[in-house]
Amino acid sequence: MIIARVLAAAATAAGLAAWIVFLRADLVLSHYDARAHLVVSRRIIDNITPGWQQVGAVWLPLPHLINALPSQIDFFYRTGAFASLVSIACFGITAYATARLVLAATGSPLGAATAVALLVVNPNLLYLQATPMTEPLLLASLSLIVLWLYEWVPLNQDAVPGRLALAFVAAMLTRYEAWLVVGAAIAAAAWASARLGAPLRAAIRRGLRLAVWPAGAVALVLVNSRITVGEWFVSDGFFVPDPAYQGQVLRSAIAVWWGTHELSTRLTEIVAIATAAFFVLRTVVRRADAALVVPVALFAAGALPALAFYQGHPFRIRYMVPMVAACALFCGLAVGVLRQYPALVLAGVLAGITLIQSPPWRRDAPMLLEAQWDHNAAEGRRAVTACLSASYAGEKIVASMGSLAHYMQDLSTGNIAIADFVHEGNGVIWDLAMETGPAAHAGWMLVEEQSEGGDTLAQRIRRDPAFARGMQRICEGGGVALYKRL
Repeated sequence: MIIARVLAAAATAAGLAAWIVFLRADLVLSHYDARAHLVVSRRIIDNITPGWQQVGAVWLPLPHLINALPSQIDFFYRTGAFASLVSIACFGITAYATARLVLAATGSPLGAATAVALLVVNPNLLYLQATPMTEPLLLASLSLIVLWLYEWVPLNQDAVPGRLALAFVAAMLTRYEAWLVVGAAIAAAAWASARLGAPLRAAIRRGLRLAVWPAGAVALVLVNSRITVGEWFVSDGFFVPDPAYQGQVLRSAIAVWWGTHELSTRLTEIVAIATAAFFVLRTVVRRADAALVVPVALFAAGALPALAFYQGHPFRIRYMVPMVAACALFCGLAVGVLRQYPALVLAGVLAGITLIQSPPWRRDAPMLLEAQWDHNAAEGRRAVTACLSASYAGEKIVASMGSLAHYMQDLSTGNIAIADFVHEGNGVIWDLAMETGPAAHAGWMLVEEQSEGGDTLAQRIRRDPAFARGMQRICEGGGVALYKRL
């Protein structure tokens, strides 16, 4: 579809322009997780203990595997340029799949243009797609999945297209939101097949055939986690519970609702939810439209942050980014369902309200603000960096990668490699350092003392001051303390 390609090209061009703007503003790597993702990619090779086991952690592996080789090049590691270009390409793919789905479902070029425009002018999405973050890859894979599933259902066949299988695997290995969305999409596709006339057994069979691919990807993740970190699934221990939402179902759900329209607008959220409800009703009433239920599965992404907040995970507004992309799609579908003047009016109102409330040049967009949370601490850490650089002579540095990965990336400008650190990914070496104290294994120790209540090393020192015996605290800044071996 030429219209979808043109819109995708426009989105990609906008993405490149945004990257240049954020690069000049020194914001591409301002988010602590952006730098941490680069570190995880780099550590696969640049490490005391290099190897595949370095991808086993809380984060899923695909984004880091894609960037594993490029991140070994200092320029790409220090700037994140390659990972950012991957994100920009994913932004273009998301725009293409979104436009094509709107065209396939409604035949409306105006609806397709509206959906892509809501993606392209959103300052939060523009920022994320300029960074090494994992959300752009998630949005691209999920957009392709719902598009190809929507096209596959009416074919009335059992065979799973290879491209769809690959998209399943890619999504499941990128972010956990995909696990819920893919499960909902497969269930929706199986139901739609039955609704279109397939025998119940055939519909179930098709659903199971679809599920083989994502289930295999999940099994791979669980086995790798068990081998590398000793647990089938790491669900806690990496955050300090926040009582603001913990144990509160309604408040956790409201947080997702609030975060979604803060990242977009209330109008887009209302129109999108209303359109999704209309499509569900339409599939019940009109058998021929059964496949329209498949894209509704995108809203299942909201269940994961709601569950996380309920369990005490601190609020992060970027967790609602998949919901924002789903809202853009359904606003385009809403325009597409309408015809002539009503469609023009709705498209114009959506565009106008969006440009007024959340224009692409907005510098106080929630994602930009969240990305700069670490700014003051980073300024404070400059004193620690200067202190370390003044007498560093290649000795090993004990530091928790779970808390200071972003600072490890900062230190690369001083030619300190990941292989110079002793961290959790080093297995037995880290365990020995934690058992006998850092002085026997390294010349330095970095301790995060403030964020999330302090890292593993800070908590150990508080419980057992003798742990730091043989090390002298020589400077601090930005919540980080530097110790040197006596």
